[in-house]
Amino acid sequence: MRTDPPVERNSRRSDPLRAGRPASDLATSPFRADRDRVSSSAFFARLGGVTQVVSPSGSGMLLHNRLTHSLKVAQVARAIGERLHADPDATAAMDELGGCDLDVVEAAGLGHDLGHPPFGHLGETVLDRIARVDYGLRDGFEGNAQSFRIVSSIDVRGDPDGSGDGLDLTAAVRAALLKYPWTRLHRPSPHPRDLRVPPRGASEPDEAPGTGSAKFSCYVTELDDMRDCRSAFRGLVENWQQTVEASVMDTADDIAYAIHDLEDFHRVGILQHTTVSHEFTEWLGHQVQLAALGDAELARTEHLPGRSLERLRRRLHAKDSWIASDEAFTQAVKKVVEELVKKLLQAPFDRSKQAEQAVAVFSGEWTRRLVEGVRVERRPTVRSGHVSLGPEQWHEVQVLKFVHRRFVLQRPDLALHQRGQDRLLTKLVTALDSWLIDRSEAARLPHRLRDLFDRAREEFGHLRAADPAALSPDGDQISGEDLERRARGRAVIDFVASLTDDQAASLLEALSGRTTRLFSEISI
Repeated sequence: MRTDPPVERNSRRSDPLRAGRPASDLATSPFRADRDRVSSSAFFARLGGVTQVVSPSGSGMLLHNRLTHSLKVAQVARAIGERLHADPDATAAMDELGGCDLDVVEAAGLGHDLGHPPFGHLGETVLDRIARVDYGLRDGFEGNAQSFRIVSSIDVRGDPDGSGDGLDLTAAVRAALLKYPWTRLHRPSPHPRDLRVPPRGASEPDEAPGTGSAKFSCYVTELDDMRDCRSAFRGLVENWQQTVEASVMDTADDIAYAIHDLEDFHRVGILQHTTVSHEFTEWLGHQVQLAALGDAELARTEHLPGRSLERLRRRLHAKDSWIASDEAFTQAVKKVVEELVKKLLQAPFDRSKQAEQAVAVFSGEWTRRLVEGVRVERRPTVRSGHVSLGPEQWHEVQVLKFVHRRFVLQRPDLALHQRGQDRLLTKLVTALDSWLIDRSEAARLPHRLRDLFDRAREEFGHLRAADPAALSPDGDQISGEDLERRARGRAVIDFVASLTDDQAASLLEALSGRTTRLFSEISI
């Protein structure tokens, strides 16, 4: 295991121990200093008020938020790294691919969700639509790219002279944050979405053709930063492939998401034993008949028990034929029935010691099982990373995530909740944009919004001169008016994305004149 990182994985700092780090960094290891910088960031602290799945505000529900989720991802990532380092073969493979430092994977776990906006994935979808449609921002908005933008550009560090943008993280940690190491549309070239089998996330979304990759980790404004940190791994991993440390973080994220969200919704009574059990037992009892149904018939009758699980089985074969197995899928379904349906969900959660213990046992056993199933691949399939789950555990995670998607995300009451949040964010962006346009109010703008606007205007000015295609599909120079509109859009969206759920709601109340609270009392 490498403990003293070479300079090439530390390309921001010429001296890997001291250069570029202010006296406020207490750690001697640059990677540990990075971990501390992320955990000390105001953007990290705000995650305590950002939705993981649904906003608990006012409901009394004790649910994971983005902060507790990030802490668990960091914990699982470090556990995966420790387990792999205990295997000499895995350690040798990781060293060939650029190494796996435990502080790097922990820092990436802590930082991977810094860019998630208010109201979780719903907020991400709304801000992306507004950015593309209303402001002509070809990059739109993406939570992973926003996280990279935060650490590279818009967060601040404790330099005594106040100079510098971003957290000045090492190349290894910045690269470990790149789950999808490409921009939305045109970097690297050829773009990963044009591969015969695109990497996971690189394809265009079915609902928005022509918009570029569904997932990406870098806006064009941070392209130089992505190239810089990825250059340390040139020749070690493919230009579209995650680094080993990014792959560890991504796998940990999958594990945490699959387990801990199910805990939450069992605790608050959303996961009902009867409905979940019926779906699974119907599929297990009628596999042959369900497999014989045509796709159209299956989609038409998806509301019937067993149909949704059968659609999952087919989707896994269509997207991930390299690992999908009917035998492994069936065993995974049986495992989830035994451990989730028959044990955890059998008795409603009543806050008793016995109920709390059941949740702790479920979480601990599943986490341990999945971490133990992690492996290193020197030459993985395009659809996977260098660190991944074994076939059994991979299928189990898919089934656990199915439970979350089918019995939580598809609930009509959640859809009602999210429609209101969609309108809230849309109105908030419009109100802030109007304020930014009002030149008579320039001196009274929120200082952070003004700073973000000045930064965006400067960034787009440089791009217009250096890479017009990044701003315009035909590569033509955009007008000053269009550049101003894009800068406003990026600034407002940066600002809104940095709010908590409650701050977003309170700020719209203030801007709409529906509250007597002063702006300063909203803690923006």
